[in-house]
Amino acid sequence: MNKIIFATGNEGKMKEIRAIMADCGYQIVSLKEEGLSPDIVEDGSSFEENAVIKARKVMELTGEIAMADDSGLEVDYLDKAPGIYSARFLGEDTPYDIKNQYILDQLEGVPDAARSARFVCAIACAFPDGRILTTRGTIEGQIGYTIAGENGFGYDPIFYLPEYGMTTAQLTPEQKNRISHRGRALEAMKKLL
Repeated sequence: MNKIIFATGNEGKMKEIRAIMADCGYQIVSLKEEGLSPDIVEDGSSFEENAVIKARKVMELTGEIAMADDSGLEVDYLDKAPGIYSARFLGEDTPYDIKNQYILDQLEGVPDAARSARFVCAIACAFPDGRILTTRGTIEGQIGYTIAGENGFGYDPIFYLPEYGMTTAQLTPEQKNRISHRGRALEAMKKLL
């Protein structure tokens, strides 16, 4: 079976990726499993550019097919922040409970209609022959009023889905993978592969 190295060390993300890509015909392995920890500077100006930077770098290092994602939360009331800086928002080592509380505090008193937000995910796949494929997935929702839910990671506990009456951290992993930004981008990539 051919292998794709996924440019992440995030175990929560790898669990989702493996579940979604299980039937893609490739073995999906993480940087950690390959014994890699490349220093990659994400200096793109969009989710797609950052995903391409990561995938290309890992492909060049290994000579293998490499895939990467760049994803984040866009909060309309905060001019689409944290956006491409979602992982580094308030500092790279700042725990997400602090990041989440900060966003909730910024939206204190803001009505439902102005709390719109979305998760965005761009996936890039770099091939040794120089080809690069990209896909994008989004999920629309709003910023909730409290941190809620034990499933998921990152901003999931504050990303509220009105049609489900819960945050993405309250969905089961199966529900989340079906509707998430990453799930949509990975499904689109699976079709391209």
